[in-house]
Amino acid sequence: MKKTSLSQQTARRLYTMIAAEKQLLPGEKLPNEIELSREMGVSRATLREAVQALAAQGVLEVRRGRGTFVSQRVEEIDDFGFSVLDQVRGRLRDLFEVRAIFEPPAAALACQRATEGELADILARGEGVAAAIRAGEDRTQADREFHAAIVRATHNEFMTRLLPIISQAVETAIGSGAHREELAQATLRDHALLLEFLQKRDASGAEHAMAIHMRHAMDEMDLG
Repeated sequence: MKKTSLSQQTARRLYTMIAAEKQLLPGEKLPNEIELSREMGVSRATLREAVQALAAQGVLEVRRGRGTFVSQRVEEIDDFGFSVLDQVRGRLRDLFEVRAIFEPPAAALACQRATEGELADILARGEGVAAAIRAGEDRTQADREFHAAIVRATHNEFMTRLLPIISQAVETAIGSGAHREELAQATLRDHALLLEFLQKRDASGAEHAMAIHMRHAMDEMDLG
């Protein structure tokens, strides 16, 4: 069984414990991660994904430094939020398929056309993404700006018009919480390779590195 399927099953079970069985009431704090994962017979990583999915739908609230709590609004949610999760996954697949088509050649063009200032900006923004990942911080804005800087450096008006696709894909991927840590580590590795080729202005290498990055991202999120 795929990990995403198991985490979704876990999310459903946890929701049932809250909404149907009333084992956890609105405003109540969930047991700690070790205890709850043992009780549900799943790994802590799987439980974490399930919690993130339910938090994204408003069923749970993760309060930094305090723990995870059942939302006061949980009784207003009548579809488990899973139809929305399926829509998010379908949207992500479509977005990343488009990115996989135009971002690799965009990276190649950026190598050939970027001014020295633009190239320095791209490299700096790439380092900003890496720094955010290493610090465990939200990298949404940094990641979006890094990829946008590459596209702008193509000096291609029509590619630039596709920038909203990058923003939507980055925000949806990171915001969904799916495989958050695995995706972050894949991004860290892939960006390092991409930056190396960009710095050398190796168009072919940059194109292949970006294609690999798109493929890894899709694989980590099980987008097919």
